[in-house]
Amino acid sequence: MSVLLDYGWSVVLIPLVLSVPVAVFGRALGRFMPVLAIFGPLWVLVYGIYALADDSAASSRAGSVEWLTVADAGGLSVGWAVDGLTAVMLVVVGVVAALVVMFSAGYMAGEQGLPRYYAALCLFTAAMSMLVVADGLLGLFIGWELVGACSYLLIGFWFTRPAAAKAAVKAFLTTRVGDVGLLLALALLWREVGDLSYAAVFAAAPALPASVVTAASLLLLVGAIGKSAQFPLQIWLPDAMEGPTPVSALIHAATMVAAGVFLIARAWPLFSLSSDALAVTLAVGGITAIGAAAAALVQTDIKRVLAYSTISQLGFMFAALGAGAWGAAMFHLVTHAAFKALLFLGSGSVIHESGSQELGQMGGLLRKMPITGVTWLIGAGALAGLPPLSGFFSKDEVLHDVAGVAPAWAAVLFGASLLTAFYIARTTRLAFFDSYRGSVHPHEGAWNMRVPLIILAAFAATLGFAATFLANSIGAHHGALDLAVAVGSTALALVGLAAGWIVAGRAHHDLAQTRWPGLVALMRSGWGADAFVERVVLTPVNATSRVLYSGADRRVIDAFVEGTASAARRMGRGLASLQSGDTQWYATMLGAGAVALLALVSYVGRGL
Repeated sequence: MSVLLDYGWSVVLIPLVLSVPVAVFGRALGRFMPVLAIFGPLWVLVYGIYALADDSAASSRAGSVEWLTVADAGGLSVGWAVDGLTAVMLVVVGVVAALVVMFSAGYMAGEQGLPRYYAALCLFTAAMSMLVVADGLLGLFIGWELVGACSYLLIGFWFTRPAAAKAAVKAFLTTRVGDVGLLLALALLWREVGDLSYAAVFAAAPALPASVVTAASLLLLVGAIGKSAQFPLQIWLPDAMEGPTPVSALIHAATMVAAGVFLIARAWPLFSLSSDALAVTLAVGGITAIGAAAAALVQTDIKRVLAYSTISQLGFMFAALGAGAWGAAMFHLVTHAAFKALLFLGSGSVIHESGSQELGQMGGLLRKMPITGVTWLIGAGALAGLPPLSGFFSKDEVLHDVAGVAPAWAAVLFGASLLTAFYIARTTRLAFFDSYRGSVHPHEGAWNMRVPLIILAAFAATLGFAATFLANSIGAHHGALDLAVAVGSTALALVGLAAGWIVAGRAHHDLAQTRWPGLVALMRSGWGADAFVERVVLTPVNATSRVLYSGADRRVIDAFVEGTASAARRMGRGLASLQSGDTQWYATMLGAGAVALLALVSYVGRGL
């Protein structure tokens, strides 16, 4: 045990190794398959708690191996290092992943392909842990790409459904756009520094030209935008809801999408040197927070409401990063992981029992599913920012820090807070109150679906009081609660909750669609982002591809290759005609050849 605790790669190796027997012997394990799969996340959690509790050992928790050697340019190593920021993220990954595996034991019971599902969860835990414990950008990039691959596998778990398969491909390709930016940042820093370890990059950063620092920071930001579904690369996350709901809770609410925030927080000594990069980050966060919150107002699918909510809340974190408050961003990341995972698993419980994701086919579920209902209310209150729940403290710290740097963007975030309270109140009433509108008879799920909800509800209710401990653990600043911000944000939350509740209670709960159908359709589509990409990117690329295929590929490249083959065949047929089997013909050709050879020799010899 102590040996493993001193070896940080164990948080990667144990989940990775466990994925093999889960995949190979999963069918034989039967109902014990989730029991084996949960050991990986539990070890990540244990290690994270140990690292947080034993700060004295932080300096010894590091190691690396040589990955490759570049002639005349040194070598590249992949290593691990555990500090307070890493430990906090390991705890988040371990808690959420373990509870998702437990919840899946009930939610996914009876599904086909479960060994593949649980093996992918183990692989994802290993990949996310590698991203977190890496001691440099190279190791982070390896984990970053593996996380994207696992996301593709889990979103497309039901690959026989065309929508799920398409959503998996869309998520994979969209996040790859951001990954190109991250890869270019690595190349730039390697050229300038000659090393990709955090220690070397951060030590060299103050002496680098300002243009290099800004370029590297903006390229890192592009990677973070893609992974965290920020504007303008947010289009993949709503469609990713086609995957199993526990996957949404793990990857698309608590861990993978938070990797972008973690990346900027981890690279803060570099990122903070560029005021231009900070300004862009603040703008991206503010635009995403308000735009996604507005899109969530009119969604009719409970999971798409939460998807746009996740995009919006990540926008709050990016705005905090842009304002220089990386500690506030990490604080909100931790509380958001708790209450958003709770809401996603709560929606999974509702979907599992009601058989529908549509809010129009729910209602009155608080009476039929009291544990799910009460825990949902705690998560909804935390998301809306009601005191004394966790979201109240973390969101208010973000608002306070942004207001001190950019009051205009703080006003945008206050508006997003109002919309957040509106859409979560509307969703809550449509799903859990009034009369039931479905056709089945829902009831509370099994114990393995209830226990994760209760645990996450406890975290969602209390994590706000851990702000000082969290700030001390990661070495960030934490200020006292700003009473003016707290009162203002709470008042807005109450107004938004009341408005959302009233709108949801009307006889026609989608009344806005009849008054402003064009606007509602635009908001429901995510402000037409998919249509824009279709017109501006996909249509021109497809048209260009067709022209190149019919013109350059078929008429030039294929014609050259096929023409060469055709010429060889014709030449072969011509030469084959010489092999007639006629002795007289052979004698004639031999004589003619001899005469030609003698004539050539005579001609050449005459010139000597």
